[in-house]
Amino acid sequence: MESGTRRLFGTDGVRGRANAPPMRAETALRLGQAAGAMFRRLAAGHRPRVVIGKDTRLSGYMIETALASGFISVGMDVNLVGPLPTPAIAWLTRSLRADLGVMISASHNPFEDNGIKLFGPDGWKLSDAAEAEIERLMADDALEDRLAVPADLGRAVRLEDARGRYIEAAKSAFPRHLRLDGLRIVVDCANGAGYRVAPLVLAELGAEVIPLGVSPDGVNINRGCGSTVPEHMRSEVVAHGADLGIALDGDADRLILADEAGRVIDGDQILALIADAWSRSGRLAGGGVAATLMSNMGLERFLAERGLVLERTAVGDRYVSERMRERGMNVGGEQSGHMILTDYATTGDGLVAALQVLAVIVETARPASSVCRQFEPLPQRLRNVRHDGRLDLSHPGIAAAIAEAEARLAGRGRLLIRRSGTEPVVRVMAEAEDEALVAEVVDGVAEAIRLALAEAVA
Repeated sequence: MESGTRRLFGTDGVRGRANAPPMRAETALRLGQAAGAMFRRLAAGHRPRVVIGKDTRLSGYMIETALASGFISVGMDVNLVGPLPTPAIAWLTRSLRADLGVMISASHNPFEDNGIKLFGPDGWKLSDAAEAEIERLMADDALEDRLAVPADLGRAVRLEDARGRYIEAAKSAFPRHLRLDGLRIVVDCANGAGYRVAPLVLAELGAEVIPLGVSPDGVNINRGCGSTVPEHMRSEVVAHGADLGIALDGDADRLILADEAGRVIDGDQILALIADAWSRSGRLAGGGVAATLMSNMGLERFLAERGLVLERTAVGDRYVSERMRERGMNVGGEQSGHMILTDYATTGDGLVAALQVLAVIVETARPASSVCRQFEPLPQRLRNVRHDGRLDLSHPGIAAAIAEAEARLAGRGRLLIRRSGTEPVVRVMAEAEDEALVAEVVDGVAEAIRLALAEAVA
């Protein structure tokens, strides 16, 4: 498989506005043909098969059908599983001994967007090199020569028990000697892929469940709900006197919590909790955890005090998982809520991560406010500046603002400027002990970017 430059694939697969390039039916059809042709070539000795899942977006019907047609046209069989979390698709790909897994989702983005994520037969996201090879095949006119003769066309079947299989897999991540009896849990499923499985798993383990975001209509995914908008979940925790609030995103691979007082618990605190609990029980592998450049310095200090390391990576859960594999780690994640626990899953799984937190709450008989506040984070500020795709970060005004900010933070904190891999925004983040300084440097850089954008338009 040769490497090359990826233009279609970003940090989390292919993503864009539905029914506009690149998220059009014809692109999905071509992608299915290219990926199918590649994996059919690799599937020597057996008939290749792909598992296709999706979240609840209206455009999922269009993308699913186009992808399935592409795979079938090159002789690949298709298992359709309908709306299920991203980690369920990765797990089913391995469980079914399939050659490829596909999740149709734009994660936490609004319903107008959609995306395509690909998993190899081992359940891990495809490498950059594999995605580049798929792009090369898509652009190759000779792809037409790889179409199957009529007798070799693939077949499509719907896997009716896929939901139940994943429910049992998720429950197995919770210690068998524990139950959730007596716990009242609010779970916000973001009107997304976890809307059926998450409440069922918690209820079957004994919890009293208050479900939110479980009425998807194709357009309300992530709208005012889920892990990126936890306010409703927080208020319902307080209103119902719940012990814990769980908020998933549209494809249920992210997790944000709220304690019994409605205080939000982010991915860094969850990472700290799981790392400490697993380290104490001898389960933590690799001597620490992997997390991105966005994780708070407070997490790094917390781990260091326990003799554990924080391996920082580029932003994106794919880079976290790659570092985990390199270092033999079994815990990694992102401040945004991606939690990768490779004892149970090959990609982020919000529900499985929540079960690890609940296990500590049950075993220690302590409230979430005590269990989940593991360290005091350093003041951190993040601003997103939206752009039209033509932003030049080397603009003199931006470069000067960044240089000034770095000089003010020298020895006291850090500054991070990066383009989002999933939407047209630049993220400006800083952290330091001095909260006022953090706010000033972030606002200064963000304003310089805004002025440069206005100058480009004028």
